[in-house]
Amino acid sequence: MAETRKTKLLIIGSGPAGYTAGVYASRAMLDPILVQGIEPGGQLTTTTEVENWPGDTEVQGPDLMVRMQDHARAMGTEIIGDIITDLDLSSRPFHAKGDSGTTYVADAVVLATGARAKWLGLDSEEKFKGFGVSACATCDGFFYRGQEIVVIGGGNTAVEEALFLTNFASKVTLVHRRDELRAEKILIDRLQKNPKIEPLWFHEMVEVYGTDAPLGVEGIKVKHTKTGEITDIPAKGVFVAIGHAPANELVKDTLETHMGGYVVTKPDSTETSVPGVFAAGDLTDHKYRQAVTSAGMGCMAALEAERFLAEHCEDGDEISATPQLEGTD
Repeated sequence: MAETRKTKLLIIGSGPAGYTAGVYASRAMLDPILVQGIEPGGQLTTTTEVENWPGDTEVQGPDLMVRMQDHARAMGTEIIGDIITDLDLSSRPFHAKGDSGTTYVADAVVLATGARAKWLGLDSEEKFKGFGVSACATCDGFFYRGQEIVVIGGGNTAVEEALFLTNFASKVTLVHRRDELRAEKILIDRLQKNPKIEPLWFHEMVEVYGTDAPLGVEGIKVKHTKTGEITDIPAKGVFVAIGHAPANELVKDTLETHMGGYVVTKPDSTETSVPGVFAAGDLTDHKYRQAVTSAGMGCMAALEAERFLAEHCEDGDEISATPQLEGTD
């Protein structure tokens, strides 16, 4: 029997933005429902040591997300392990359908579905994710002090990460399948002037190799795009920097987006183009993409949702703040 769950506030996504929204919404007595999505905990679950979370000199990414989940639940957030497959924002209350068959009905929605780093899709790349292969230089660059590392890509993301990584690495090899970067000229100028960066043109990564016990990267194999020749490049870290894709599948046709699909919010706000729908975290943030900024936006979204719901209490179409169950055929 399919179920219909009703709540004042539905939070979609379970990274720092989603869990923080849950904490603040619960404190506002909104009794929110949070649907975790396909990757409970978000991108931090694929990170090992986190050293830039305030209050923790060092914490494991998965452990941090478990703590956030426990905090949100302790405050009163109902956390459900489901995946939203369809979201109807055409009228309030909003309707979301879960992969489980459950329909969620809410008077306000916080979208915290995040963004996903683009990957090359190599089996060896997957094997070493979090153990030498990363998609976030600001997250993991610190661990490669004095080491030789590799950056894959040729756009703004790749050049920015290569430049940032020179603060730690002894050498950064930038691997690009063409002989011309797609980055902004000012970034290219900085890269060309940096003695630690060595571009490798007309090459693409075909394999990451390393040790199994302990798991760790020792280098990569690259193929020349014109001759097919294979070359080994020793490296302790591999940063795949071919961009990020916001997880906007639910709203790309209903909410205003920009910058390659990131959800547009009003200035200094998490309000989207649909009243009652708020976006927080990497789904809307194409600039910072940090856990701490995502958490901050989750707080903003919950507070704005609380104000929105209070202002619409006289509309006569609000639903109970207490989650309910309805059985349907």
